[in-house]
Amino acid sequence: MGDRAVSRSVTVAAAPEEIFELLAHPSGHAELDGSGTVQGALRDDERLALGARFGMRMRMGVPYRMTNEVVEFEEGRRIAWRHVGGHVWRWELEPVDGGTRVTETFDWGPARVPPALELARIPRRNAQAIEATLANVVERFGSLEQ
Repeated sequence: MGDRAVSRSVTVAAAPEEIFELLAHPSGHAELDGSGTVQGALRDDERLALGARFGMRMRMGVPYRMTNEVVEFEEGRRIAWRHVGGHVWRWELEPVDGGTRVTETFDWGPARVPPALELARIPRRNAQAIEATLANVVERFGSLEQ
C-alpha cells in the first residue's frame, strides 16, 4: 500500500458472495458506513457493475449528494468506486476457511488532494472511519477469529 492509501481488514463468518451482494447495492452502504457521512442511496433498486454511476445522499455538517463511478469490479471478490475528486474506495473479499477476509481501502493516490488537506492529514483520518465501518461489517456478518 502506498503512502497515499490506507487499508484495514477483518475476517468475518460469511461467504464472499453474501458480503459482495450488500456492497453491490448502494442502498446497503449507509448500514455499513462508520464515518457517519453516508445517509443513503439516491436509488434503492440498482445493482452495481463496472462503469455504473450511482448517487448517494451524504452529510458532513450539511447535506449534499455525491456521484460515484464503479472503476473496478470482479463479481464476489472486488468492487471499487471513485467520485468527482478522484478518490477511490475499494473493497476486496478473500475467501478463507469458514469465512471471508474483508479489506477496505481508501486510495487518494489518483486524486488531486489540495495541499492544505494533506497537511491536515485529512485523507489519513479515513483510517478511523474504515475501522468503524469494518466493525459494522463484523456486527452484521459475525466475527471469524483466526
